[in-house]
Amino acid sequence: MPHSTGPSWPELPYAAWRDTCATLHLWTQIVGKIRLAQTPWLNHSWHVPLYVTARGLSTSPIPYGAASFEIEFDFNQHVLSIHVSDGTERRIVLRPQPVADFYAAVMAALADLGIVVAVAEYPCEIAGATAFSQDRTHAAYDPHYAQRFWRVLLQADRVLKDFRTAFIGKCSPVHFFWGSFDLAVTRFSGRPAPLFTGKTPGVGVEVMRDAYSHEVSSAGFWPGGNGIDYPAFYSYAYPQPRGFPGLAVQPHGAFFSEALGEFLLPYDVVRNADDPDGTLLAFLQSTYEAAAQAANWDRSALECPRGSARVPREVGPAR
Repeated sequence: MPHSTGPSWPELPYAAWRDTCATLHLWTQIVGKIRLAQTPWLNHSWHVPLYVTARGLSTSPIPYGAASFEIEFDFNQHVLSIHVSDGTERRIVLRPQPVADFYAAVMAALADLGIVVAVAEYPCEIAGATAFSQDRTHAAYDPHYAQRFWRVLLQADRVLKDFRTAFIGKCSPVHFFWGSFDLAVTRFSGRPAPLFTGKTPGVGVEVMRDAYSHEVSSAGFWPGGNGIDYPAFYSYAYPQPRGFPGLAVQPHGAFFSEALGEFLLPYDVVRNADDPDGTLLAFLQSTYEAAAQAANWDRSALECPRGSARVPREVGPAR
C-alpha cells in the first residue's frame, strides 16, 4: 500500500482523479448518512459532517442505544474501519468497486456487528443522482490520489483550525461536509439572516433554512467540481452584503467568481507559495474582513488575536 511521502502540499490535479473523486464522494455520503440517521439534529447540520484524522476521515462516535460505533476511512491502509465500543470491529478494503457493492458491503458489515441502520439511498447535493444500491457507474478508486486528497485535507484542516482561533463569536468546528464534499469552517455575526430561498438537489428546504438561519462568513476547501476543474479554497458570505464582490482580498491570484458567488483561491497558488500557510491565512483573513466590513459586523466583540499553544487568551475586567 502507498504511504504518506512527498511534499506536504502535494499536487492534486482534478482531471487526473476526477472519477475517483466522484466515487469517493458517494462513498463518504453513504458513511455520512449513517451518522445522520443515528444522531440527534444539531443546528446548521453540525451533527452530520466527517472529521479529518491522522489516517483519513472519521464520523467520530455515533450513538447506538447505550453503545457507540465509529466509521473511518483510512487512506494509509486503504480500508474502511468500523469500530464498536464493545471491542468488535470490521474492515472493508477500499478498492475499485461500484458504489452499489460498497454500499452493500458497509450495510452487511454493520448488520454483522448487530447494528441496523436505514438510510435514504439517494445522494444529497448531486443533481440526477442514482440510488446507492443501483449505482454501478461510479467504481473508480486510485489509492495514490485518494491519499493525496487526504494529505491536502490534513494541511487545510490544520490552517483552518489556526484561523478559527482568532474568533470568539459563534464559530463552527472545522469539518468535512460529505454532501458538498468540502472542508469548511463558518463564522457567525450573531444576527439572524433573511429566510434562505435557494434550492439544493436532494436536500429539504428546512435543512437549508436551518443552515443559513444566521449571517455567516464561511471558508473552506474543495477538490474540484461545482463549476471549476481545479482544487480551490473558497470564501463566501450569506447574505452577500452590498459591495462584497468588489472588495480587495489577498493574495495575488484570489478572485471573485460571479458564477459561484464567492471568492476563490486556486490550490496551486497556495501549494507553490514560499509560505503556503501564510498565503492561505492571508486569503482566509482578508475575505473574512471583506465580509465583516461590508456587512458591518461588530468586529471588536467578535475577534481576538490568533491563539498560541499553552497560552490562555487574556480576558480583562467586564466593561
